[in-house]
Amino acid sequence: MELWFSERHTPNVKLSIQVDRQIYSGQSEFQRIDVFDSKEFGRFLILDGFMMLTEKDEFIYHEMIVHVPMAVHPNVKKVLVIGGGDGGVIRELTRYAAIEEIDMVEIDELVVEVCKKHIPRTACCFNDERVHLYFEDGLKYIRNYENAYDLIIVDSTDPFGPGEGLFTMEFFGNCYRALKEDGIMVNQHESSFYQNDAIAMQRAHKRIIETFPISKVYQAHIPTYPSGYWLFGFASKKYHPTSDLKAVKWNTLGLKTQYYNTKLHAGAFALPNYVEEMLREIEQEKRIKAPCNNKKQ
Repeated sequence: MELWFSERHTPNVKLSIQVDRQIYSGQSEFQRIDVFDSKEFGRFLILDGFMMLTEKDEFIYHEMIVHVPMAVHPNVKKVLVIGGGDGGVIRELTRYAAIEEIDMVEIDELVVEVCKKHIPRTACCFNDERVHLYFEDGLKYIRNYENAYDLIIVDSTDPFGPGEGLFTMEFFGNCYRALKEDGIMVNQHESSFYQNDAIAMQRAHKRIIETFPISKVYQAHIPTYPSGYWLFGFASKKYHPTSDLKAVKWNTLGLKTQYYNTKLHAGAFALPNYVEEMLREIEQEKRIKAPCNNKKQ
């Protein structure tokens, strides 16, 4: 008998992976958590029926959400990770000796415990002495901080369920306030290929550009994510993601990566025309509204 896990990407499209066995299934206070094992993708984590990561391709997501801002900001000392219960972002951050403190806020403690036990490739660095775990709502946590962090990484689920609040105008505004004067925020930005994902992507971009003076979008190929094409948001108070890239400095660190490199860094911000058009629509709306807002001030 063959066993398959299937995730619907649209009403007409689904991704299916043949499963060797189900390793874990449980219900937390917030969501259903499943872990499966497969020949093609190794172990993979499912939350409420949606693919979060697989052992085979998780390195792409985690390298791109961490190393892009780290190669731009010259002096990251204190980092906040919101979400990220699988531990992949923490793993990549702990590779930087210069980082002094990493605070991680995850709403669902069970996700962390399940990943520690069943997906140790990602959940391998929670015991680093620089890492401090807080099991609470990231939306509420961020309200209490101002001028505190050099880098905020929003490693959220999709914009519904437990992750819904991490795509709001209030949340992005609080992230801006919690960052230092040269701080950077990076978030998973959904995709642009399927209609519902594209709408969520545009909505997030709209809220970020209304909050940060510098806001750019970059891309990566992640095979098990919807359409295999995924976007990230780079927002900053000071640094431009390509003009301020410290390529020589980053390369002298000697970090071994499987996906990220500084040449790819620059190319990741060169988006397809259809994506640029989607982003331009939102940015033009902001420009049209700006004069009216100024008159009211």
